[in-house]
Amino acid sequence: MKFSVTVGAVGDGRDPRGLAELARAVEDSGWDALFLEDYLVYQGDASLPTYDPWICLAAMAVATERIRIGTTVTPLPRRRPWKVAAEAVALDHLSDGRMVLGVGIGDPGDPFLEEKSPKVLAEMLDEGLELIDRLWSGEPVSFTGKHYRLEDVQLTARPVQEPRIPVWVGGNMLVPAVRRRILRWGGSCAYKGSTDAPQQITPDDVRGLLDDGAREVKVSGGEPAAFAAAGAAWWGRWIAPMGVEETLAIIRQGPPSL
Repeated sequence: MKFSVTVGAVGDGRDPRGLAELARAVEDSGWDALFLEDYLVYQGDASLPTYDPWICLAAMAVATERIRIGTTVTPLPRRRPWKVAAEAVALDHLSDGRMVLGVGIGDPGDPFLEEKSPKVLAEMLDEGLELIDRLWSGEPVSFTGKHYRLEDVQLTARPVQEPRIPVWVGGNMLVPAVRRRILRWGGSCAYKGSTDAPQQITPDDVRGLLDDGAREVKVSGGEPAAFAAAGAAWWGRWIAPMGVEETLAIIRQGPPSL
């Protein structure tokens, strides 16, 4: 099992330059990845400055050599899928094949999420993922969906990773559509339960996803050794916005022992 840190690109020391330095500390301290939450206004709260996470990922990529980088998660319906496809490929090249794309429908409190209906957001997420996957092939793409339409367009730059950049699906794993999406794309960084009533993911939940066909499951909380025994690929630690030295003190402790 591998170990990751997740932070928001928000507040002191979490601008592009600060996150490049933080990524070096993550790598030097023995962690395997640094992932960013994808907000333009962090959790809808403008009291702290939020920095574009995709620009921060570029800074992190050139500052490191080993750790994976990526988003957990990008609210894909807030973005144009073809722009995300192109940016993810560029980051995969900049990092020499270390990019992970985590996706979800987005938070209801996101002021830049134009659509608010969960049903419509889910439709946009599914169509967006299908478009990104096709565009990553480097072949001409024609697509007619409910929300997106493309006619004979092509992105010739392809990802470094084969068969494609890993796609991890976020959201509530108890929702059937989220579980279907995890099995379709292979990766999970999902949580369990609603945001009002969260539940701890269990080793049995991990076994269930893997038995159903998921290839890579990331969890947080609980006992890492039990999740490793269940087959989880990743255990992650989220660090809330806080001072630079406080953040570094947590990171320098290194990942947990199994």
